[in-house]
Amino acid sequence: MAGAARTEAPFVPLGDVKLDTLTKIYFSGLKHDRPDAMMYEAGGKWLTLSHREVSSQVERAAAGLASLGIGRGDRVGLLSENRPEWAISDFAALGLGAIDVSIYATLPSRHVQHILEDSGAKLIFVSNAEQYAKIVEIRAQLPALQSVVVFDSAAAGEGVITFKDLLNLGERHTAEGKFPGIEETSASIGRDDVATLIYTSGTTGDPKGVMLTHFNIASNVAATNQHEIFDVEPGFIALSFLPLSHSFERMVDYYCWWSGVSLAYVSSVDKVAESMLAVRPHLVAAAPRIFEKIYGKVMGATGVKRALVMWAKKVGEAAVEARLHGKQTGPVGVRERLADKLVFSKLRARTGGRIQAFASGSAPLSADIAKFFWAAGLPLYEGYGLTETSPVLTVNKPGKVRLGSVGLPLPGTELKLGPEGEILARGPQVMKGYFGKPEATAETLDADGWFHTGDVGVIDADGFLTITDRIKNLIVTAGGKNVAPAPIENAVAMSPYISQVVMIGDRKPFTALLVVPDYDNLKVWAKEQGIASAELSGLAANARVHEFLEKEALSRLTGFARYEVPKKVAIVADEFSVESGEITPTLKVKRKVVEANYKQLIEQIYAAGTAD
Repeated sequence: MAGAARTEAPFVPLGDVKLDTLTKIYFSGLKHDRPDAMMYEAGGKWLTLSHREVSSQVERAAAGLASLGIGRGDRVGLLSENRPEWAISDFAALGLGAIDVSIYATLPSRHVQHILEDSGAKLIFVSNAEQYAKIVEIRAQLPALQSVVVFDSAAAGEGVITFKDLLNLGERHTAEGKFPGIEETSASIGRDDVATLIYTSGTTGDPKGVMLTHFNIASNVAATNQHEIFDVEPGFIALSFLPLSHSFERMVDYYCWWSGVSLAYVSSVDKVAESMLAVRPHLVAAAPRIFEKIYGKVMGATGVKRALVMWAKKVGEAAVEARLHGKQTGPVGVRERLADKLVFSKLRARTGGRIQAFASGSAPLSADIAKFFWAAGLPLYEGYGLTETSPVLTVNKPGKVRLGSVGLPLPGTELKLGPEGEILARGPQVMKGYFGKPEATAETLDADGWFHTGDVGVIDADGFLTITDRIKNLIVTAGGKNVAPAPIENAVAMSPYISQVVMIGDRKPFTALLVVPDYDNLKVWAKEQGIASAELSGLAANARVHEFLEKEALSRLTGFARYEVPKKVAIVADEFSVESGEITPTLKVKRKVVEANYKQLIEQIYAAGTAD
């Protein structure tokens, strides 16, 4: 239904203190004075930094930046994986009134160049030799870039400053009486000052620099707290592995810092599983891809083990509704307790055994996968937002969860639907605009302050928002039928044998699917069927495998209209990746790139027409 949704309560600042800038949030967080403010892995061991050590490094880094000429309004790049130095450099730059330019560490050098050129960055922090090599390659084309600071000392080249050197520069600058202290330099920073430029992932066209003010992000931290998504205590641990260049992880980390939650930084998604076991986190924010992989691994069990998993899933899901509304927190009855002991307790143990909440954002999450996590005693709250909204607009919360929806608006947030069902949003978290692009800003941010998200959705009578798809993703077949690919792709991806799905068919006589198999699970099935192949490419070319995967995909689409159901399924042997340009760093599919890369395969799909 078309309609509007208002927040349940007006926006209020954090507690009784008006923490309307990120620097104020930083100073407020120091009061926790814990020995483990930040955690990181080095040499196979997890080490900690106390609040006092972080404060000392932030102070010295800010003074070091000031000695290099960084000041109010200067842009400072951050090209690094998640690690304490990222956050310390961020706090230091913000304390000078500088503007962070966060860059995904997975981006190739040509994209890094575009961001640094467009922003006019004066200095950049890079993490290691791999990231430094990108700067070496493009530096001649970046006249505005004056300084490069490398976190890993061993990676520094000629004319490069190590992070340790920067701290030493800061000490000398302060000792010489040239730096008054970060508290003084940050005192004049206003809530409407730009804090960061975050470049959109660019599923279509070049990325644009989103200007987020201190208050944009600070208000989102406050509204998240008021929405009571997390019931946190100082000393809880949050796993930080979504890129800090991503607005979702960035905001969550600011919230954790203010709350006294220890931040355990993980530099790579590949290390998430072992990190969960090592630090046993209470909170984890992640993209749906992580939950899909966990679900696929569990559901990929075979034989007796699979039968046990399926039984436990059925038993656990029968009690989910009570858990969603806060009426039940653990297994009740003999069957539930047995399912928990035999299956779900083991899954919780693999996540560290202390998860209080998973938060999912950045892309649609299957309601069935969310239900499975709730059945397993792992609360999973899905939300929605964009880089341009700092980022959270809506989120499910304890006691008010509606699976398949992205929840209720945060305090202070207004939503309504435009004529085509487009979601429009207004609130303190909406961006200032796109850097250097007033026309693009005017196209998405109207005179009344409504941000046009480009997403299509539905708001129900209780105010819960459900996303249908992106307007630009809608497929219009040659017969004039409009098809939203996301629900179909999500349904197909529920198969434990399918890893990624892209629907095609715009201006074509019918829709079809490009499917990337889950190699680990498919290999087990193939072995049971007597199909031997060491490589995914070999399996992908096998006729029996194709028949099996096509059945797996299409059997999950019984509830869709006849014209929506794809007529053909093609197997793609290589996973879509950031490196190939087929997905963004936030794991959104770039459909045009996928279609270009697999043009020949797509032509083959439509060359023979359809038997329907």
